[in-house]
Amino acid sequence: MTSFLPVFLSFYVHNFDPVIFHLWGPLAVRWYGIAYLLGFLGGYLILLRMSKRSEFAVPPQDLGNFIVHIAIYGVFLGGRLGYVLFYAWDVFIHDPLFLFRVWEGGMSSHGGLIGVILVVLWTAWKKKIPFWNLTDCLALVTPIGLFFGRVANFINGELWGRPTEVPWGVVFPQVQDPAPTPRHPSQLYEAFGEGLFLFIALWLIRRTAWGKREGSLSAAFLVIYAIVRIASEFFREPDSTVYFGWLTKGQLYSSVMVVGAIIIIAKKRLWQRNDGFEKNK
Repeated sequence: MTSFLPVFLSFYVHNFDPVIFHLWGPLAVRWYGIAYLLGFLGGYLILLRMSKRSEFAVPPQDLGNFIVHIAIYGVFLGGRLGYVLFYAWDVFIHDPLFLFRVWEGGMSSHGGLIGVILVVLWTAWKKKIPFWNLTDCLALVTPIGLFFGRVANFINGELWGRPTEVPWGVVFPQVQDPAPTPRHPSQLYEAFGEGLFLFIALWLIRRTAWGKREGSLSAAFLVIYAIVRIASEFFREPDSTVYFGWLTKGQLYSSVMVVGAIIIIAKKRLWQRNDGFEKNK
């Protein structure tokens, strides 16, 4: 791809407007917000059904407040703080108000995960609800939000992929390349892997005897998400910090998730085949 014109004739050029319509000043209805709304709505409806069937420990009448706490304190606050701490600390040090300019983008899925875990810990302690029931059930619906979030990343033209010559490469005008360069639509790869694939895998695991043991779905979520994220990072343009010449921050943080899964498996002895496991086979 040596000239400007062939690139634009051969590859799709990203031209989505991230704003649906403007309200006032920086306030606007954005596709990113709609994605969050769809993710929470989908998760709420599934958890509501599970609650009514006594599969989810949060009563139907309390589910709305629980989801709001997860959204505000877990996903939004945790995701934003995680982004600032993990990816934009230098920016924050020189411009602390950057933390509040959420319309400029910047959310961390790993930060959101930590935030959600903290909300779940508080809820389990405050309401005397089994912690693992909360995490296992949330693991089942989290991929819905991840799917819509990654699609929104693509619409926003952010978190683009590395340069490529594959036929489905996308030219992102937002990238400050010397010349238009097709790149992997890594946001869509992650939407499929972290969203659709992870969702189907967890629900299939849930149907097995092993998947019915407490903590198993939480561990499975951490492992599968980490593997998918680590793999997808090879197609995604890395952050400014790369360790050992190839390890990105996303891969490093996802590796910690695997450690977390190992701790859960060891704590809950999920590798053992106990009587209950044998009876459910």
